[in-house]
Amino acid sequence: MNVNKELARLRKMSMADLRQQYEAVWNEPTRSGNRDYLTKRIIWRMQALAEGDLTERARRRALAMANDADLRIRPLAPGASGSIEDASPTVVHTAPGRHDPTLPGAGAVLTRQWRGRTVQARILADGTFEYEGDTYRSLSAVARAVTGSHWNGRLFFNLPPSRPGKDPRK
Repeated sequence: MNVNKELARLRKMSMADLRQQYEAVWNEPTRSGNRDYLTKRIIWRMQALAEGDLTERARRRALAMANDADLRIRPLAPGASGSIEDASPTVVHTAPGRHDPTLPGAGAVLTRQWRGRTVQARILADGTFEYEGDTYRSLSAVARAVTGSHWNGRLFFNLPPSRPGKDPRK
């Protein structure tokens, strides 16, 4: 299969023809009207059919990675049911003195369940955060240390937005 030749052929097709081609290679109709998406999916499927799909070992590895992934983008609302633990924080105790008025005071411990373990971050008097003996400048840095990827720290610990009316998820 010559990918460049097929790609050029697909790019010249009308949307109706592209949809028909999609149905021909995938054996199902598409609801998409996005030309780039359809072209990529058709080319990928044509390559897979011509050159072979993923090996069984690659499929098992992908499945294992998917099982380990926390696919939820937003934390569950308190009391909501779902496949991951409730992400609502628990404030253990607070002490006077705050830097960010929207956060609990210094000494508060934010607690969240993450992949079967309890994550606790303590708010320090200087406005930094302590997690597992290390000090972090932001809740996002704590969330990154926990998950290995970028998270908005407020979303990770299910805290309200820093500015009223601002939702960081949008």
